[in-house]
Amino acid sequence: MKFSDGYWLLRPGVEAAYPVEVRDVATGNGEVVVHASTRPIRHRGDMLKGPVVTVGLTSPMADVIGVKITHFSGETPKEPEFSLASDGAHEAKVVDDDAGVVMTAGSLSVRVHRGEEWRVDFTADGRALTSSGVKGMGFMTLDGTHHVREQLVLGVGHTVYGLGERFGPLVKNGQTVDIWNADGGTSSEQAYKNVPFYLTNAGYGIFVNHPGHVSFEVGSEAVSKVQFSVEGQSLEYFLIYGPSPREILRKYTALTGRPALPPAWSFGLWLSTSFTTDYDEQTVSGFIDGMIERDLPLSVFHFDCFWMREFHWCDFEWDPRTFPDPVGMLERLRARGLRISVWINPYIAQRSPLFAEGKANGYLLRRPNGDVWQWDLWQPGMALVDFTNPAARAWYSAKLDALLEQGVDCFKTDFGERVPTDVVYHDGSDPERMHNHYTHLYNQTVFEVLRKRRGDGDAVVFARSATAGSQQFPVHWGGDCEATYESMAESLRGGLSLGLSGFGYWSHDIGGFEGTPSAALFKRWIAFGLLSSHSRLHGSASYRVPWLFDEESVDVLRHFTKLKLRLMPYLNGAAKQANAEGVPMMRAMVVEFPDDPGCAHLERQYMLGDDLLVAPVFSDEGDVSYYVPEGAWTHLLTGETVHGPRWVRDRCDFLTAPVLVRPNTVLPVGAVDDRPDYDYAEGVTLQAYQLSDGDHVTVVGDTTFRTHRDGDEIRVEADNAPSNWRLLLVGTRAVDAVDGGTVGSHPDGVLVSAEGGALTLRGIR
Repeated sequence: MKFSDGYWLLRPGVEAAYPVEVRDVATGNGEVVVHASTRPIRHRGDMLKGPVVTVGLTSPMADVIGVKITHFSGETPKEPEFSLASDGAHEAKVVDDDAGVVMTAGSLSVRVHRGEEWRVDFTADGRALTSSGVKGMGFMTLDGTHHVREQLVLGVGHTVYGLGERFGPLVKNGQTVDIWNADGGTSSEQAYKNVPFYLTNAGYGIFVNHPGHVSFEVGSEAVSKVQFSVEGQSLEYFLIYGPSPREILRKYTALTGRPALPPAWSFGLWLSTSFTTDYDEQTVSGFIDGMIERDLPLSVFHFDCFWMREFHWCDFEWDPRTFPDPVGMLERLRARGLRISVWINPYIAQRSPLFAEGKANGYLLRRPNGDVWQWDLWQPGMALVDFTNPAARAWYSAKLDALLEQGVDCFKTDFGERVPTDVVYHDGSDPERMHNHYTHLYNQTVFEVLRKRRGDGDAVVFARSATAGSQQFPVHWGGDCEATYESMAESLRGGLSLGLSGFGYWSHDIGGFEGTPSAALFKRWIAFGLLSSHSRLHGSASYRVPWLFDEESVDVLRHFTKLKLRLMPYLNGAAKQANAEGVPMMRAMVVEFPDDPGCAHLERQYMLGDDLLVAPVFSDEGDVSYYVPEGAWTHLLTGETVHGPRWVRDRCDFLTAPVLVRPNTVLPVGAVDDRPDYDYAEGVTLQAYQLSDGDHVTVVGDTTFRTHRDGDEIRVEADNAPSNWRLLLVGTRAVDAVDGGTVGSHPDGVLVSAEGGALTLRGIR
């Protein structure tokens, strides 16, 4: 929200009050409270008017400092609140002197100055991060509505990322961003997953601790400031020091929650019925038979909306006209090695028998006059489940548990964005604050049902809406994109932006959702989709089985599906990293290369894990340009070497795409290409690329491989060594001697089959 009219003036209807000088400071228990006047105090008469700004400083953990700006403290506390973690053993240090008060938490410090001009500075490791200066922090009244805002300095060359899954430019500088979930597709400023958190390439991130509407002006009102504001009497934000983007994400997810680890089977290929297409068991079986006949490995089959009767969404009952024997059908599908997903949402249509049940028991959101809130958009007469009511959550969970008992494995948790504010919640939550947070309760409810029945490590949803903290309930997909290259690119921007907001896993509809892709677009999107965290074939009014496009689509899908399955030893490690550290599997280049200015704005390529650079192809002809950071990178699919830093232009056929292996990498490649869940260590090939001297640790399942290079000698030792594993030195011409293995031929280098838990190669050239 913009309050100013240029540099000097305020917009019509805006009144402002800013802190100008510190009046007093209170410290204790690692906390600081500063009271600042909003006018110079020349005599006692100046003390008779307000407002006074109260600034509270806290620190929940090292390298994280919270700032709370308050006008009237008598405001009734409102729910919901984000659930934030803290380090109970941590206590910030506070120093109060004539120059000001300083709080230090780990390497991060904040100083509130006592000088003639108001100023709050954030510093770390001897350098300035950002600051709030004159007329930065303040109370803004617009047409009688009170807002609290903050402005933080954005330095020269500093770039801003995150704020949820946003489909515009990856770098948010110059943008106005409203944190307000909406069902707006992937081609507008609206977003399904809004997160009031951004990170910068300047060593810090900012999390605004407000679950409702937060307005960000990122260098868009004041071009050298990031401004954020909320309606109400107080605003709290946390500055999180990295200094690297990886460290910022690690600390942010320590504060708001780490992603759960999805089950291994979920990383395989998902095939959907699509949305409004006609289908029954015969249709589904035909799709699966076609996949098997064409040697297309399939892991999950998904039933979209019309597994239920029209106008009955959601009643969680199979349509008896098309699925007369759902339990038997699910048994038949599972006997073929498939997992089953079904579509759900939190809306209850009036024709659903659950509507009357929910109304009678108070399980549905109500208007202030007691009526059930309803409208006709999406489903006629639909209402929403009130997930703040424990009984409603138990009721909803029981319906899902019955489906799990039938043989369903997971749920696509669609919708959850169109949440009204003219309602009353069971627990008294503020409707404005619940608008974004509703999706958190919805997906948490579903995820906990799965975790309770399946156990930790086997729960997964396919969610569209989210907010801060929702990364704990993966996986999330990018929503309703169009079948165009432009939409494919905007989907990638959204996924990278979401990863920069703390989400570890992400997917999208291969080929686009709206419309039917051309065969060429479909094949290009297949490569992108199978080189993503999770991979799903799904559309709106048309099927997404590859033989309906052309026979080459079958070959392309087979090629990239099998490639992903062979990469599962590597991808499993990246998935565990997301779970343990909060670093996304698919990450913007700036996360891995924050000191390379060439990576700051890159949004058409990404790192998949630590060591694979992926550049999707956005043209029929196969023309693609991408940036290669410093070092000798190797094309995974062709074996060619590219030296960076530089831009590269390629032309790819449909069976290739730029997938480059980072120099100094030991890439574990599996021996299985027909399923994602297998013993990753057994038969694994450690592919070594441009190894420098020193140690390299590669964890594959329960096995840890330690590779040490010293000049022309390499030694590999394996803890809990599998009976069969190999080492491939990519680009090596020959070795003079091998201990503990047998040398074999390979077109890409020297291949050695191990004969135990240790392997030594000498005379490498």
